[in-house]
Order: sequence, then structure tokens, then C-alpha cells
Amino acid sequence: MAPSGKASSSRATRTTASASTAAAAAAASATPPLLFADGHRTDSSPYGSTTMTPNRSPSPGSRPGTGHGSDSSGRRRRFARSTSRSARSRRQSSRRSGSFDGAALVSGLEGRFGMPEAMLSSVVLDDDDDDDDDDVSEDGPLLEEDSGASSATELPEHDADENSPNEAVRASVSPIDDTTLSINTPRMWCLSILFSILGSSTNLFFSLRYPSVAITPVIALLLVHPLGHLWDYLLKRPYDPKEEFTDGVRTAVSSHSHDAHRHGQKKRLDSLRLWLAQGRWNEKEHTCVYVSSNVAFGFAFATDVIVEQTQFYNQEAPIAYQLLLTISTQILGYGFAGMARRFLVRPSGMVWPGTLMSAAMFSTLHKQENKPANGWTISRWKFFYIVWSCASAFYFLPGLLMPALSYFNVITWFAPKSVVLANLFGVSSGLGLFPMTFDWAQITYVGSPLLVPFWAAVNVVGGLAIIMWIIAPLFYYSNVLYSSYMPILSTAVFDNTGKVYDVSKILTPDFLFDREAYSNYSRVFLPVTYMLSYGVQFAGLAALLTHTVCWHGQDIWHTWKESLVEARGQGKEGYQQVSDSPDGPSSPREAAAAAAAAPRTSSSGSHIEGLMSHEDIHSRLMKRYKDAPLSWYFLTFISMAAIGIFVVEYYPVHLPWYGLLLALAIGAIFFIPNGIIMAITNQHSSIYLICQLICGVAFPGRPIANMVFVTYGYISSAQGIKFASDLKLGHYMKIPPRIMFTVQIAATLVSSVTQIGVLNWMFANVRGLCTPEAVNGFTCPIARVHFNGSILWGVVGPGEFFGPRAIYRALVWCFPLGAILPVPLWLYSRRNKHRTLLRKVNLPVIFGAMGWIPPATGLNFSVWALVCFLFNYLIKRRANAWWGKYTMTLSAALDSGLAFGIVVVFFGFIYPGWMKGFSWWGTEVFKRGCDWQACSYRNVKDGERFGPDSW
Repeated sequence: MAPSGKASSSRATRTTASASTAAAAAAASATPPLLFADGHRTDSSPYGSTTMTPNRSPSPGSRPGTGHGSDSSGRRRRFARSTSRSARSRRQSSRRSGSFDGAALVSGLEGRFGMPEAMLSSVVLDDDDDDDDDDVSEDGPLLEEDSGASSATELPEHDADENSPNEAVRASVSPIDDTTLSINTPRMWCLSILFSILGSSTNLFFSLRYPSVAITPVIALLLVHPLGHLWDYLLKRPYDPKEEFTDGVRTAVSSHSHDAHRHGQKKRLDSLRLWLAQGRWNEKEHTCVYVSSNVAFGFAFATDVIVEQTQFYNQEAPIAYQLLLTISTQILGYGFAGMARRFLVRPSGMVWPGTLMSAAMFSTLHKQENKPANGWTISRWKFFYIVWSCASAFYFLPGLLMPALSYFNVITWFAPKSVVLANLFGVSSGLGLFPMTFDWAQITYVGSPLLVPFWAAVNVVGGLAIIMWIIAPLFYYSNVLYSSYMPILSTAVFDNTGKVYDVSKILTPDFLFDREAYSNYSRVFLPVTYMLSYGVQFAGLAALLTHTVCWHGQDIWHTWKESLVEARGQGKEGYQQVSDSPDGPSSPREAAAAAAAAPRTSSSGSHIEGLMSHEDIHSRLMKRYKDAPLSWYFLTFISMAAIGIFVVEYYPVHLPWYGLLLALAIGAIFFIPNGIIMAITNQHSSIYLICQLICGVAFPGRPIANMVFVTYGYISSAQGIKFASDLKLGHYMKIPPRIMFTVQIAATLVSSVTQIGVLNWMFANVRGLCTPEAVNGFTCPIARVHFNGSILWGVVGPGEFFGPRAIYRALVWCFPLGAILPVPLWLYSRRNKHRTLLRKVNLPVIFGAMGWIPPATGLNFSVWALVCFLFNYLIKRRANAWWGKYTMTLSAALDSGLAFGIVVVFFGFIYPGWMKGFSWWGTEVFKRGCDWQACSYRNVKDGERFGPDSW
């Protein structure tokens, strides 16, 4: 589609300076579908195609009479252009992503409050039909601009200079910025606060339940869209005055165009309606609401600390302490992210692939297209509501009427007292070798399988089979480290009589370690799967570092050097504002002059160096907006650190102020390296265990201090990575930085207060919370795992586990083992240029996923992998268009339908007591055997003990 004559002749609405009609036609014929000067593109690519080039269609405000959208209304669009070019060395390769979207499977703690965005990138970037070359990472298109689609056509130089140098970004993000779209409106704020409250409260509520369900921000992305249109439908009128917006803020309102109609009405109500009806629902408002959801939907780790203090350590936690701890740990990360923007957000090489699918979804939703997909013509909205309704209704079976469908340990029903059958085929305390359940909550406990690339699922199941299905039974039945005296899988730790460890016996009244009582009581013993889980986490941390150095070390080094050059003063501080003139460059000569004036961080002609250091179109477009000053982020960080110091000094957590500063220093040291790795590879290197070990050594015998130390060290850093990802999404969608700052801070405050309120309501109203007898499965499994960690590293200390005489000393060798294993795989892949299965082996993914066990069981992984195989392998290959159009919508519908069903079941039937006494075969059969009772293979006789005689 060639640009229309009208758009070509109107300088006020041009988004790019076309050389000539012939040149434009040549460019159009030589490139994939891209946005042209009139804001449209060709729509030839079907759903499910690898190369997705969504366009940004005019906002709903483009309707006549609304004051938005028409070319004649003075809408200004900004498109920064550069005609100067550096020499480019383009290598044709088809790097494919293994770990580019590898954090689609975010393991352990990250899966609950870490990186929900990472689960979306595979839809844009996943392509299994590429070939490999000699310098290809097994993880795919880390730095190549032509990575992503095997059939991608390279952009001509003319278009490449007017777009991002990265092909995946070009395919997902429009290089056009409409500065007249509304952003800072009552509609945006109301919807942002609404979804912050709903998302944070719902996820906290479910986090204390097993099986749980995580409501991901993608659900908010889909659900808020019709609400935005409904807002406009209810409040907008055809006779409303025209409005003008600059940088997202309303700057002018024309005189009323329907005075006769207004005459006689209540002016106050009409003024309120007009105030609420500002602007039109558009992709920028949508982005802000989504960012608010992304900030709020992951439950705050500080709430787990509060649960452990109050429910397991029986320590009082005043409301003021809860609020200060939660708010300070959540917002400290924002200080990290803001002060590291020049390293993690502005460089074009910092792609943050997890944000690209979100950007593509905004374009798709606001374009409102509905193309046929393998014969299916139903719109995604209708498909969503049908699946959502069915999922909500179906949950009444496994969640209320027949729980045996959820805990479907059918093989153990034939011999309920058999310990071996329970160990191998059980779903509560067994390895889950029979993958069958009818509860979506069980399937998605480790994340939605529909959003995980199949190669990652194969890695995970391969690791599960080797570690949990082969090594664990061999160790267990051989009684390695006394493991046969405990259940094969449990979230608890045990004493030398085979009973759950009673931590109160080794604590003083001030919650400090009592060594004499410890010597008189028992060592801490780990179930075999718990022990192996710690071992693979140690190996995974070391493997991630080695894997990153081998595959991505050179790329990261180039990025680091260029970022340091920028930090030393090449270019002005922050985003520079550009002219407010709506005309833009009127000629190629002016465009070239403007491009020459734009700072570039490097003049290197190297393809990799240029991609990692050059300023791209999106950075130049963002210069139009006032930057959020560095001082805002610095003062935010200092104020939250001061609150943290007050918390640890005033309340009895036994962590001195310099311990808090040490925790923040650890987070700061790892923040930029981890952020660069995440921005390039989508892998997040967890420092959780490092924080636990360092605190255990520095402040031994202080469990509460250990938990708080981890919260300020690890969680502040992890939150900062998530905030940086959101800043990059705002960068792509051209959200003014000051509005983005306000939105993120407000959403964090609202979600923190909401979660504390919901948590205290649950303390008062959920019977048996965090105990095995808890109603409806509210046993706090994740909090119990963290509590066990605080015992291991805070109460007992690393020396008792890994010291010279410790029984788990051998686990220390997992660190060097994990560091060495990626090297031979990397060397083999470098020598073997052709396709080989070993190139798909990703040790950080294999080891990292096992961090979910416990509390997850083998069933959670085996059924999850089967569903992933069905959709992301079979359906993707046999009905690719259907897969591309409906898979993400299906996942969102099933997740949100399940969440709604759980809420209805709990508040509508269980909480009022209506189901009290309801019992039949379907509610009891799965509880009658050793699987539910967590039987051990060997029993300890009364008065006897196992393990060493002294410790």
C-alpha cells in the first residue's frame, strides 16, 4: 500500500519524509509490511506468521466530531529520522532463541513475584525451523538484527535508519509516536488503581493456597480493553467540546459545541462527566494500566516474611511494621531501576524481549482485526469469554464437588497403604509419574504451559526425569543421608525421629539460636527431593554465570564498555527535548542535519557494537518528553533506605543497620550485570541463595534477620529488574517518563497497602491458615519453604550444613560442577556447526526449574509438559495460524476463569459454611492412603533415633 496523496501533502501529519513516490513504492515492495506515512500498512501477514509487524492504527478518538484523529484536526505525530549511516556489517544468520525467551519458565521465587513479562516473548520470537551457524548461541537471536523470523526480509537502508536496528523490535514496536494521544486522564488512573487492587489482592490470596494460581498481567492487558471502551461509551457524547492533548496531558478545550443542549442541565454533573470523559481510550493509556498491573500483580515477598513471623515463629508484627517493610522493599527496586536507566533502558541493544509481545498486543487490540485462522473465524474476544465461562463453571467439580479430580492419584487407590506406589505415583507427597489431573490450577502451578516454548519444556522434563525420577528414588531407597526415614517429597524439614522439625525448641524467647538446646534436640534433616533441590539450585546459579560468559560474554562486554562511555558524559544527561513544531523535517537535508545533531554513543561500524550502543529511533522520539530527573529516583532510594534502617533498628528483627546496607550493597553490585543479562537473554540470575548464605555467615542464629536481609537484598534487586523492564516498555510505547514514574510509584503504594489489608483479613478469617488442617488448601506452601530456608540458613547456619563435619557437605560440590558443565556443551556446539540436539540443552533452565520442588510435585511438571507439547509442538506445527491467533488468549481465559471460579467457590460456598459436612467418595478417596499422609519408606521405632549420635 503506497502512502496516500493526502498524507503526503500534509506536512503536519507526516511521520517520515519520503524521497519520492517511486522510491516509496520501491521500498514498499522490498520490505515486510511496515507503517507507512499515513499510519497504515499492508495486512498480508496471517495470524501465526513468524514475522509479525503490527501497526498502530488510529485511536478510537479518530472518529469525526470528537476532536481527535482526523488529519485536519491538527494531530501531531513525531517520527525522528536519521539519514546519516555508519558502515554496517550484516551477517546473514538465523539465530534462534532458546533462552532469548528462556525466562518464559521462571523458576523458584521469580515465578511468583519476579518476571511475569518474560512468559510472553516466545509468541513473537519462537521459531524452531532455523539453522545454526558457528557463532550462534544455542539461545538464539541475542544481538542479530535479522534474528527472529526465518523468512524475514532485511529492511532497506532507508527504512532501517528510521526504525530500530533490531528486527524483533521492528516487528513488534511502531516507530511512530502520536504526541496528541491522551494519557494522564481520570480513566487511566481509575482503571490503573482498580487493577492494582484486584490483581495484588487476588494473587496474595492465592499465594497462600496449594494448588495456587498466579493471575498474570496479561489478563489485565486483555480485560481492561473492553472496560476502557465501555468508559468512553458511557461518558462521551457527540456534542462534547473538542480537546487537545500535549504529551498526554489535556492542554486546551474548545468552546462548547452544543450550548442549547447543555442549557438547563445541572452544570456540576455535566462538568464532572466531561472531566471523567477526557480523551479517548488508546494504546498509551492501555500501556499505563498494564504497567500498573505488572507492578502490582506479583505478591510482595515481604508478606511472606510477615506470614512466617506471625504463623511459624509466633512473633507479633504490628500493622505499621508490615506497611513500612512492604513499601520500602517494593520501592527500593525502583530506585535501582531509575538510576540504571542509561545502562538498561536507553541503549538500543537493551532489547528486553519480554516486553515485545506486550507492545505487539497493544497494536493488535487497538487495530481490531479478525483474520481467519485455519478456518476459525470467531473473534478473540468471543473466544476469550466462551473459554472463560467454561473454565469458571468447570472449577466447581475439582474445586468443590469432587476434589479427587484435582488430586488424581488414581493408581494409589488400588493399594492405598503401599508406600512405594505412593512414592512413585502420588501427587501430594509422591513423584507424580502418572501425569493426570483435571484441575487447571495443578497444571499451571509452575506457570502457564501455553506460553512456554516447547524446547524449554523438554529441558525441564529432561531435568525432572534425571534428577527427580531417577536419582531421587535411587537415593531414597538406598537410604542416602537417612532420607528413607522421611517422606520422599515434602515442604517440611525433619528431626532425628522422623517428625517435622520443631524450631521453637532451638530458639530463645528472643528468637535467637540456642546451641545447647540444639545439641539436646536434633540436627535438621532434609527429604531427598528437598536436598536435591538445593543441590541443583547451587549448580544452576554457577551454571548461569558460566553459560552467560561462554555464550554472551563478548556481547555483554561490548555493552558494558559502551554504557560506560555514555555514563562518562558522551551526550547530555537524560532525554533532551526536541522542537514542539508539528512539522518535523521538511526535507531530506533538514532530516540529515537533525540526525547529525542527535548524539550517538558509538561510531563503531561493527554490527554487534553498533547494535548494542547506537541510539535508535525510539530513543530519539523519547527526547520530545521531559525526563524524570535522576534526583527523583535517588531521593526515592534514599528515603526508602532510611525507612528500612528505621524498620530494622526499631522493630525486633535482630538485623543491625549496617546489615541492611550490606544487603543493599549486594543487590546494587549484581543489579546492572543481572539487568544486562536479562535485557539481552531474558535470563534472570537469582541472588536469593547468595543473600541467605552471606547473612547466615555474617549474622548466625538470627532467622528473622535472615528473612529481612534476603528481602532487602534479593527482592529489592528483583523488583528493580521488573521495574526496568516496565521502563523499557514505556520507552517503546512512548510514555512520557514523568507520567511513567508517577504511575509505577502509585501502583506500588496501592498494591502494598492492599496486600497488607488482605493478609490481615486472612489471618482473622481463614480457619487453620498455614496449617495442614487449613480450609480449602490454604496451607501457605511457599511461605513454609521460605520458613524452612530461614531455619537452615538463619537458625542453624551454613556451617552446620556445609562445614567439615556436616552431613550435607557434598552439596557444596554442586557449585563447581554447575560452573564446569556448560563449558563442554559450549565447546561441542562451537565445533559442530550443524543442527544437533545438544545445542538445545540449556543447563540454567534445567537446574533452575527444579527450584520449584518443593512445594511443586512431579505431577505439576509432567502434566504441564504434556499440555505444552500439545499446543506448542503439535498444534503449532499443524495449525500455526490458529496457534498464533488464539493460544495467548486461551491461556489468559483459562487462568482468569480459574481465578474467578476459586473466588466464587471460597466466598460463595466454603467461607459461609454451606459445605460443612459435605462428604462422599469423591471428596475422600484421595486422602485414604500414604500419598496424602506422606508415609516414609522406613519408620523410626518409639524411643529410637536415626542419624549421627552427636552434632
